[in-house]
Amino acid sequence: MMNPEDVRYPLVSVISINFNNPEVTAEMIESLKHISYPNIEIIIVDNASNVGNVDELNEKYPGIILVKSTQNLGFAGGNNLGILESKGKYILLLNNDTVVDPGFLEPLVKKCEENETIGAVSPKLNYFADKQMIQWAGNYEMNKTTLRCFSRGALEKDTGKYTEDWKSAYNHGAAMLVPRTVIEKVGLMAEIYFLYYEELDWGEQIKNHGFDIYFVHNSIVYHKESSSIGADSPLKIYYMNRGRFIFMRRNVHGFNFLVASLYMIFVAIPKNLFGFLIKKEWKSAGAYLDSVIWNLINIFNDEIHITKKISG
Repeated sequence: MMNPEDVRYPLVSVISINFNNPEVTAEMIESLKHISYPNIEIIIVDNASNVGNVDELNEKYPGIILVKSTQNLGFAGGNNLGILESKGKYILLLNNDTVVDPGFLEPLVKKCEENETIGAVSPKLNYFADKQMIQWAGNYEMNKTTLRCFSRGALEKDTGKYTEDWKSAYNHGAAMLVPRTVIEKVGLMAEIYFLYYEELDWGEQIKNHGFDIYFVHNSIVYHKESSSIGADSPLKIYYMNRGRFIFMRRNVHGFNFLVASLYMIFVAIPKNLFGFLIKKEWKSAGAYLDSVIWNLINIFNDEIHITKKISG
């Protein structure tokens, strides 16, 4: 016999990736222990950490599911590994550098339960260091020439301006709830990205399958952004721009692809390289150039276009 709670509160699988930051991950788990939603499973995917003892998380929180990867699979690959281990009707991808509001989950689930055309939802994200400063309240559409998109509400004081749910162009990868049925139709995140742009790519796939994406106004998560990589590190520059080119190759087609390619070759690449060089940021310039070279070397790599299915 089905438990009535299973109907009111369908199981949500919360998936979070740990890489060399078990203390940060523990703070995220601790915040989940105080939420009002009664039916979750917590899956922590350790991406082959070489710092800290991830087993301490199991000792401190024996109810969690700890999945250890033998290699660093990146954001997409790590989350995919967690999805394959999950049992929930809904999958919540949650960055380990977040702290959740106790009532954040009910509005996300309610939004999806009310409308089967919704493919994914994200809460409002405020900065952990300044809880009254908004990081994200939805995404505007991406410019398919420049491959840039902008966040609504970014760096605004949270004065209660965003009081309605809003159809967003994309989700935010730090916190996004996706129905399992949507993943079964759309597929998993593209692992070719490793870091950055993968949630934007997933959003494109979700929309291409006829689903909508929403910002949910009365759900809030606090984000410690870039606690593991660094705000402007060469690593971030490399993967951000590598992902930008991959996104173009996977999601921009026809005449738009030609225009975007010309923009990248004659505007974006020279401008960014010159900007790093003029400031004598040699490591950043090298990282950016490496991202361009990777895409040139892999210009005929079929893996660029692979999307794995949840069934494996």
